[in-house]
Amino acid sequence: MADPQVLLSLRGLKKTFDTQEALAGLDLDVYAGEFITLLGPSGCGKTTTLRIIAGLELPTQGSVFLDGEDITYLAPEKRAVNTVFQNYALFPHMNVYKNIAYGLSLKGVGRQEIARRVGEMLELVQLSGYEKRLPSQLSGGQRQRVAIARSLILSPRVLLLDEPLGALDLQLRRAMQHELKDMQQQLGITFIYITHDQEEALTMSDRIALMREGRFVQLDTPRGLYEQPRTAFAASFIGETNLINARAEAVKEDGVLLDIAGFHVPCASEDWLTPGEPLLLSLRAQRLHLSREPVSTPCRLSGTLVESHYAGGERASLVRLDDGQVLHTRASTEGEDLPEIGSQVYVWWQQESGVLVRDDREDVHA
Repeated sequence: MADPQVLLSLRGLKKTFDTQEALAGLDLDVYAGEFITLLGPSGCGKTTTLRIIAGLELPTQGSVFLDGEDITYLAPEKRAVNTVFQNYALFPHMNVYKNIAYGLSLKGVGRQEIARRVGEMLELVQLSGYEKRLPSQLSGGQRQRVAIARSLILSPRVLLLDEPLGALDLQLRRAMQHELKDMQQQLGITFIYITHDQEEALTMSDRIALMREGRFVQLDTPRGLYEQPRTAFAASFIGETNLINARAEAVKEDGVLLDIAGFHVPCASEDWLTPGEPLLLSLRAQRLHLSREPVSTPCRLSGTLVESHYAGGERASLVRLDDGQVLHTRASTEGEDLPEIGSQVYVWWQQESGVLVRDDREDVHA
């Protein structure tokens, strides 16, 4: 298979507002035809990054390249980049047809060509027959489809989407996630998507750039980010995990032996480990199992069951380890024989389910 073609590049991108650093030197290559998501909490720099790519904001330092051309200071309307916003930004006095056709009309495209391309867009976003309706006569999902069609009709090389589904209810948002992904794959256009919703990012993306305080914490596939987080922030932001204090007793070629609450637990090693170093072991709540009796695996801990409740097909439990740390577990309720609250239990997992991560919980940059 040929190497993917780099379409868009960010190099050393920095942005400062007054004395506040919004972006701290971002480097990123975006491939042609991929769906990449910028994910992170509010205020981490996602929208600032998108606005710089769109040309709506200038960086304090650094460059943006599209197909090898430096477009950092190119006017927004001259870039082969379009943006879809959460608030749709439709013209309320124009019907669906005129909203979608607006960009082509400005470019002086002929009426017949406009009619043909608007028809294609209406079919793509499943709004054929809605041409004469005003935005006020549409549902939120329909208005968002019109906004997407209006951007796509100009055949951009890159489509930027700034939390486009944030205003929709949960059921409609999930349906639109699949529609957007199908649309992107059908057209082959590069999508750069912004969200703070981890489920949305995991569902739609080819790759995810996880952001925190103007920096990329980890760039990975959805599976890679979920299964192999590199830091405590990445592990806890994606899914539900336990971060367990541990210490490396011995580091070997085939793994590391951890001391956790007096238990000797094996785990895959990392090249940054040193013996005696305090560590964090990330254990997903769904990967943990409870047992009344000891199990024949070294990947186990003991503690006291302090809480357990039904959580929609799962049993959510809290176990206080012998050293005071608390583990959250989520297990299927099928055929369960629950221990009593206050009883001693064993928590165990498959070795590959435990991932060592760097402790960046206090890593706050001024």
